[in-house]
Amino acid sequence: MSLVMIKSSFLPKGLRLASLFSLSYKPHLWSRNKQPAQAPYVDGSFKRPPSSFRNFIQAGGQFPPERDRYHLYVSYACPWASRTLIMRKLKGLEDIIREFPSPSSHPNGPDGWPFASVDPFPDADVDPLYQSQHVKDLYLRADPNYSGRFTVPVLWDKKAHTIVNNESSEIIRMLNTEFNARFLSGELRKEIDGVNEWVYDQINNGVYKSGFAKTPSAYRTAVTSILRLSIDRTYLIGDRLTEADIRLFVTIIRFDPVYVGHFKCNIRTIRHGYPNIHLQNDAFRSTTNFDHIKLTTIGRTRTYVNPSRIVPLGPIPHIEPL
Repeated sequence: MSLVMIKSSFLPKGLRLASLFSLSYKPHLWSRNKQPAQAPYVDGSFKRPPSSFRNFIQAGGQFPPERDRYHLYVSYACPWASRTLIMRKLKGLEDIIREFPSPSSHPNGPDGWPFASVDPFPDADVDPLYQSQHVKDLYLRADPNYSGRFTVPVLWDKKAHTIVNNESSEIIRMLNTEFNARFLSGELRKEIDGVNEWVYDQINNGVYKSGFAKTPSAYRTAVTSILRLSIDRTYLIGDRLTEADIRLFVTIIRFDPVYVGHFKCNIRTIRHGYPNIHLQNDAFRSTTNFDHIKLTTIGRTRTYVNPSRIVPLGPIPHIEPL
């Protein structure tokens, strides 16, 4: 079942997606796992700090795959968390790894995402394990000396009472490989990793580099690197849905409702310049909540970007029908 349907009447035909981005990249020259901690801004450019908890679920390891041992803390508003929800749904792991859309709003406060017990937000939950007030409480439960960011997703081990991993790219890889039959083919691993690398840098994190830039030159560099592509196919790699599509989707689905205005990514929109997104696949449809995406991202966080906290009504519709 297709994820992305193509609308490219103004674009040249017959192009392979791997060559469609107007940028140069060389796979495996750098790794997010190996990056040292960086200051958020260098020369006005936004630099995302690396995640801190990087353990893996694997048979025979410290965190073996077991039914109902793990809990996934997420927010529908967060694109990084959303891709773990999609993979969990696609793999049919709902009864193996429990999920709660617990954190709701204000993720950038000193305590991180609050739970519904603090901020009763529609479709959010209280912490069912420890009655935590904020995600910060989970991080400090796992490590009392922790001093980093309090982010989601959080993959939590209920038996060891600790965080296994808070890096979404590694969580979706674990969900794919460690619990049941692989959803993604092993022979595509190298190509998927290469595509993931530039999708992360230029698109997933590219919108943040545009929105958080502190100088005109940093903003121009970031915004002109986003979505410089043309597409004439349904999937990023081959003729099947892969991890690469999941990672791209969570940014594309938010692009017109949020990033065009909020992060000043307004060179062109998805609906008029790129593929139409549709949600026929339930794993994508059921994990996309536009009320959370818009109200939290635009109206309840980052007041330095949107001091009035007014949430735009549009676009209408959020995505156009095929």
